[in-house]
Parts: sequence; C-alpha cells; structure tokens
Amino acid sequence: MIKNKQKGFALVLSLVLLLAMSLMGGALIVVASSDHQGNNSSDEYQQTFFVAETALMQAEKSLIDKMMGPLDASGERNRSGRFIPVNASIDEDGPTQTPCYRSFRNLSRADNFRVVEQIQNQSFFDLIAPIFTDASFPLVSASDTPGAVQDEEQKLRKYHYEFFSVNSGTSLYKGAGGSLKKTSETTQRQGTAYRIYGCGMMGNVNNPEILIPLEKIVVLSH
Repeated sequence: MIKNKQKGFALVLSLVLLLAMSLMGGALIVVASSDHQGNNSSDEYQQTFFVAETALMQAEKSLIDKMMGPLDASGERNRSGRFIPVNASIDEDGPTQTPCYRSFRNLSRADNFRVVEQIQNQSFFDLIAPIFTDASFPLVSASDTPGAVQDEEQKLRKYHYEFFSVNSGTSLYKGAGGSLKKTSETTQRQGTAYRIYGCGMMGNVNNPEILIPLEKIVVLSH
C-alpha cells in the first residue's frame, strides 16, 4: 500500500518538474525574442537618425551649390550661375504638408509660410549606391557573399529622406582669415542665415514607421 502511494507521488513530482522546465524554456524563448526585437528596433532608429543627418547635409550642399555656382562636368564651379536663394513668393504655393513638415511643431502653419526649396521622397540607398560597386570599400569585401550584400541593399532601400530650407535674412558670417603680418584671425562679413530642416524616414514616406526630424541654422557667406 505504501509503495503504491510512493509511485503515485513520483509521477506527480515528475509532471510538476516537467511543467516547471517547460515554463522556464518558454520564458527563455520569450526573453531572447524580445531582446532580438529590441536590438533590431534600436538599429533601425539609429540608421534613421543617420539618414536624417544626411538630409541636413544635402540641404546645406544644395544651398552652397546655389550660392557658389553649380559644378560642371570638370568639377569646377560655374560662377556665373551664383545667386542668393530666397523664399518663394507669396503668390506661389507653400510647402507640401508632408509627415516630415508636420513633425516640426515650431513651424508657422500660416498660409504665407514660404521656403527656399522642399525636396521630398529621396532614396537613401540611391545616394550611397556607388559604394556597393566599389570593391575597395570595406562594406564589400571578398568575404561578403552576394546574398549578404543583397540583404543589406534590401534593408537600406527602406530608408528615405526629405529636407526643406528657409531664408532667415542677413547675418554676420564668421570665417578664418590670415595675412603676412598676422596669424590666422577671425574675420566678419555679411552673410545669409538659413534654417534647414531634415527628416530621416523608414518605411512608406506617406506613413513612415519611424520618422526622425532634425534642424540646424547655417550662415553662408555672400
């Protein structure tokens, strides 16, 4: 009689231990999956931030090209094409109400808000595509398989950027100068201040999964 009871207790104990081990295994799977998703999300936010910084650099480059003249085929600037970019006239349409534009809460929502230019729906991958064909670039090495490179391309194609800029009026431009009599010193001359806005986006540009807006002020010399 006692032996039968002991056998029954051993069976119950085995079932309890099996259930506990199953729960522990399931918990470990959930934790590992959560960590993996968290790492992927962190990487996506970091990449989107880099794309937003690229948008600011592209906006500044566009202004510099206008003020210094466009580059020709030989890499020289056409000085005759220089001009100071100004905001659109009151008769023209204002900026498009994109998710990027709406993400800047400090912007004027008045109908007379005007910008110098607004460049939308730019592919980040198209901008950096040349590095995928450059064998000397570290991203593409002998150890990289075609599949790995294609996977990286597919990921980068999800990112887009947008930028727009506003002429904020004249401002003093500070630059470094030098002469035979003095060492390098700070000089001031008239310039134009621009407030530039840039967004990095992941996913559909009309309804992005991740959107990171950045802004900065630049002063360019005449």
